[in-house]
Amino acid sequence: MIRGLNIGLMAALLAAAVSVGADAQMYRGYETPAYEVTDKKGDFERRSYASQVVAEVYVEGPREDAISRGFRVLADYIFGGNVQDAKVAMTTPVAQQAADDDDEGLWIVTFKMPREYTLDTLPKPMSAAIRLRETQPEEQVVVQFSGRWTDDLLAQKELELRAFAAANGFEAEGAPRFYFYDGPFTLPWNRRNEVALALR
Repeated sequence: MIRGLNIGLMAALLAAAVSVGADAQMYRGYETPAYEVTDKKGDFERRSYASQVVAEVYVEGPREDAISRGFRVLADYIFGGNVQDAKVAMTTPVAQQAADDDDEGLWIVTFKMPREYTLDTLPKPMSAAIRLRETQPEEQVVVQFSGRWTDDLLAQKELELRAFAAANGFEAEGAPRFYFYDGPFTLPWNRRNEVALALR
């Protein structure tokens, strides 16, 4: 369980339901980033991601504390904490990445924005900490797994993913991204988690 997280808030945003196929770009009723699977071996996939508009915030501290605080800032923004007092639909996954490959004391927590929005049409954040930007199309290699979001499990899956990438000739770069698809009330074995690496 993520320390300090408003459990009721996150559970309401990421309520458990029946999953639909990735081809529909949805997961348990929530929009997901658009991607195409170009290679798959067991729990490992190579994906081609389209560009997407995201809201992100930089947070200092231990990983679990950082995602908790970053989540709250971004949730406040989409719940109407913006100049227009407008609500923006929740999407999944919540993403987290170290801001620097050599320093895990600064983290980026990211919400993907619904596809209906552009940078010009999104509500303007009231918090100066929130940055809105459009990502570039990107290739990623990803491993999917269930369980609790512990540092040990994430580190183990990162090692497995880097070994898979090396064995298949994929050149990974940058810090790993952590993708959390389900809320903390979801039983660990029913959670969808991913570790991803960008490819050159």
